[in-house]
Amino acid sequence: MNENILLQYGAKVETYKKADIIFELGEIPTHFIYVLKGVVRLYTLSEQGKEFTHKLFHKNEGIGIPPLVINKPYPSIATAKTDVEVLKLGREKFLTILNENPEFSQKIMAQICEIIYFKSIMSTEISLHDPEHRISTLLTSLKVKSDIEEIKLTRQQIANLTALRVETVIRTIKQMEQDNKLIIKNRKVYF
Repeated sequence: MNENILLQYGAKVETYKKADIIFELGEIPTHFIYVLKGVVRLYTLSEQGKEFTHKLFHKNEGIGIPPLVINKPYPSIATAKTDVEVLKLGREKFLTILNENPEFSQKIMAQICEIIYFKSIMSTEISLHDPEHRISTLLTSLKVKSDIEEIKLTRQQIANLTALRVETVIRTIKQMEQDNKLIIKNRKVYF
């Protein structure tokens, strides 16, 4: 997506410090939020306080698009995982961009489809597969290249993304290392 088009329609820059809440569960979306810098975490909490991370949003990604478009409350919480800078554009102006700019609309649709695709894969993994399979699928989906690369997630983040306990993730990753399915070097995972 091109941030210049957002600025042309009146988007404003906002900054958030690490751990700041960007939007709350149940809040009605009023703005399109586009990440310029940093990482935003989208998650939900169970009644017991267990966190489930839906997605980590990075530079050049829009956050919370489906609820904004259909004018429904946010089904999750968005927080700044790092210091974050975003562009915010009012809902009506965002809808105008979608109508007036087919290329922009296609990029938004592609991002939504990527999210739905990832969700579809992970929901199947969580409901049907053992911890090793869940972790392998997540790590494979995060890889940019086909060769071995560092996975920049903590064990807790892997647990949150796979609906596993962190202890299970640690134990499974150690077993995967013993089985030569990944490499652990200086406490970092390479897959």
